[in-house]
Amino acid sequence: MKAKDNRTYLSGVCLITDRDSCSLTCLEMTLIALKAGVRWIQYRDKTKSRLGIYRLARRLRELTWDFGACFIVNDHVDIAASVDADGVHLGQDDLPLKEARKILGKDKVIGISTHSLSEAIKAEAEGADYIGFGPVFPTKTKDAGDPKGVQMLCKVRNKVNIPIIAIGGINLDNVDSVLASGADAVAAASAILKGDIYCNAGGLLQKVQRYKKGVN
Repeated sequence: MKAKDNRTYLSGVCLITDRDSCSLTCLEMTLIALKAGVRWIQYRDKTKSRLGIYRLARRLRELTWDFGACFIVNDHVDIAASVDADGVHLGQDDLPLKEARKILGKDKVIGISTHSLSEAIKAEAEGADYIGFGPVFPTKTKDAGDPKGVQMLCKVRNKVNIPIIAIGGINLDNVDSVLASGADAVAAASAILKGDIYCNAGGLLQKVQRYKKGVN
């Protein structure tokens, strides 16, 4: 199956691995989230060496295959290609999308982090498969600037046709407002990883799926 045909990357909830939010290893936290029903994993690691990231990415790829889940590598296009990840997620300062596409080919998923309307429009024009937009709310997981709010998310939704993945401070209490503002899915780290991962992941996933089905 081609990565772009694997719609699990829009299954509602994406777990972003984060060792600062949890004492477990990336493999351990990912396994629990997968068992809870999450089918989209983004491996983000800002501390390991590139060799360390490659080795762990390879193991995470095998684990996500076992669950039929989508696996995205953050930042590193070459590592995503080498482990046969479903795609890569790029920041504004990473390899340009056009160059990443040359490496990964047309069948892999490429997402772009965006923090403004102009960045979102540019990402779509350049061929991104989805955009990550945020931070929607205040967050301590990553320093990505001031929160944009759901009003800006609405503006982006009105101008962008590709899927929007909202990120930043999203939790059970505010996820409905994010979805109502046009997000196709949400990405979370601390909201899942702090505390009972199985319950947190399952609860967030259930709420997103209920909203999508029109049950509030």
